Amino acid sequence: MRSHIFLLYLTSICPDNSGSYKIDYSLNIFSNARQLNPQHLSLSTTTAAAMKLYHTPISPNSRRVWIALLEKNLDFELVEIHLTGDNLQPEFVAINPFHRIPVLVDDDFTVVESLAILDYLETKYPEPAMLPKEPKDLAVVRMVELVTVNELLPGLNPLSSEKMGWGTPPAQEIAKAKEKVNTVLTFFEGLLDDRPFFASNTVTFAECVAGTVVPLLSWVDVSLDGYPKIQAWCDRLMSRPSWQQTQFTEADLAAFVSRRQKFLAQSQAS
Repeated sequence: MRSHIFLLYLTSICPDNSGSYKIDYSLNIFSNARQLNPQHLSLSTTTAAAMKLYHTPISPNSRRVWIALLEKNLDFELVEIHLTGDNLQPEFVAINPFHRIPVLVDDDFTVVESLAILDYLETKYPEPAMLPKEPKDLAVVRMVELVTVNELLPGLNPLSSEKMGWGTPPAQEIAKAKEKVNTVLTFFEGLLDDRPFFASNTVTFAECVAGTVVPLLSWVDVSLDGYPKIQAWCDRLMSRPSWQQTQFTEADLAAFVSRRQKFLAQSQAS
């Protein structure tokens, strides 16, 4: 059950900064949606005004920002939103006219698009650094970010469709998807050197982006057995408090699926 729901997570919560495929959900944080009480998730009190991160727990786009905030020890509030329709509500359009998550509100400034949020955090809150200064190392981090968004996540769609029972893609399409995923994993394996993280001795945005997808590939029956560096890298990430704290639960997944199914049924009936 858990692996099947995870596939919906991959196919419905699409990258927010890639033209490769389209986000097909809507969200509502102002009507007909339960909202969690904001949570201050950091022990730090160094910032004068807490930021707000509008998110949903199972979104990789949201989670990459959530992890970055934790790794930087920033003070912030989490505002959970449910993807249950009414995404054209005026209140949310005022925050993000594209109706997507995550959204970061920092005092009087609003940032949309997860990769833009990461860059904003790095520039405004540079310590601890999460982008390397050396040109080659910086290029490695950027490559990992963009390959995850533009190649890995879209490449998982046919595998997800088959597992979720949304129709079995042609065998050639499934084989092509597996080839694409393994191409990405081979590429990542080659980028890892003797340092514990991509081009760094400390966590970077490469970990925030790829590290919210790659460690979960086993849920879609993709093995890391042939990629020892990636497997060791995943083990290091999964032992970190920021990864453990942001890991979504089966209850989160089940709730998402229930709301999503209800939303689709209502859409088809109307």
